[in-house]
Amino acid sequence: MIAIVQYVLGLGATVMLPIIIFLLGTLMGAGFKRSFKSGIVIGVGFVGIGLVIGLLVETLGPAALAMLDRMGLNLSVIDVGWPAMASITWAWSSVAFVFPVCLGINFLMLTFKLTKTMNVDIWNYWQFAFIGAAVHFVTGSLVLALVAAGLASALALVLADYTAPLIEEFFGMPGMSFPHLTALGFLPLAIPLNYLIDKIPGINKINVSAEDVQKKFGIFGEPVMMGLFIGAILGFLAGFEIGAILQLAITMGAVMYLMPKMVAILMEGLIPISEAAREFMSKRFGDRDIYIGLDAAVALGEPSVIAVGLVLVPITIILALIIPGNTVLPFADLAVIPFLVCLVAALCRGNIVRSVLVGTIIMALVLVIATDISPIQTVLAQNAGIDFPEGATQIANLDRANFITWAFIRIFGIFG
Repeated sequence: MIAIVQYVLGLGATVMLPIIIFLLGTLMGAGFKRSFKSGIVIGVGFVGIGLVIGLLVETLGPAALAMLDRMGLNLSVIDVGWPAMASITWAWSSVAFVFPVCLGINFLMLTFKLTKTMNVDIWNYWQFAFIGAAVHFVTGSLVLALVAAGLASALALVLADYTAPLIEEFFGMPGMSFPHLTALGFLPLAIPLNYLIDKIPGINKINVSAEDVQKKFGIFGEPVMMGLFIGAILGFLAGFEIGAILQLAITMGAVMYLMPKMVAILMEGLIPISEAAREFMSKRFGDRDIYIGLDAAVALGEPSVIAVGLVLVPITIILALIIPGNTVLPFADLAVIPFLVCLVAALCRGNIVRSVLVGTIIMALVLVIATDISPIQTVLAQNAGIDFPEGATQIANLDRANFITWAFIRIFGIFG
């Protein structure tokens, strides 16, 4: 069973999601042709998003490494990135049990109207499985592990419902939600932080959005120019020579320009399925809304999200240097920061300054949490037989170092 699950998951989101969307569309009455086309277009959109994210990772990695070297950071715990942590999670002996548990919970919550989200982002169930694996290690109990993973998936559905109106308003994605723990992980803290800033005189009046920048600076305020400018600053901070700075600037401009277009392709495929799902649920349950739960990668088409994420890269590196007790060297998951703050940007209504303020606090907490759970991640990696980076005795992962994941691990750890 584990081998079958691992094979299917090994196909990746670009294969799995089109298949799921095709089956879902057919079930919802969208018709074979329409469902098939939607699935293929969605697959193409995800391939495009993956290519742009890959470009971001490949280009940002050397710049981040150069900044780390210039600052003389010599921390003992290495951030290995989410792909490595996903592989470690798949290697957990009981990972196959998480999927029926999470699917069953989603079905029951839909049936009893406890959620409006239909989570088709099956591949990212690994994030719930990671909680299960960590709780299993801490407590030694498979039952507690599966309960923790299941409750985390249920909480993700509730929070996805809560943020769906925001996603429709800010990202222009009606009928979509993000039951994605990377995006939702700090929502319980981001909401009160945003509220607190509203109460601070002076700061609460500062409002700089991507649209404001574009209006004020014309062509130089367009997303591609913002990417160009941010890329040049990152290259300068990394100490690159002029040619490398220009290459990084152009690449960041390309990321800002191409990502919205890739998301638009994805949405072209999603809208017919979303409409079919709404009609299907309306016929059977009255005027009940239904949300299609997706990976938060689709939020990266919003320029303010990428801009805030890129600005937070050097800030995170500085935080790693000054936070007392931090042992984590941020590296592989610096490109994941836009995922971590996409809902922060939405909560702040695209206010880049406010989003960076809230994001700075969040990234400080990410480093603290990553330091705290790095021993657990290290043992899970050792059990999975994962090779460590040269010179590293412990590993961490910024993507999993979110408040919700940490809270589940530590609360269930009380019973260990």
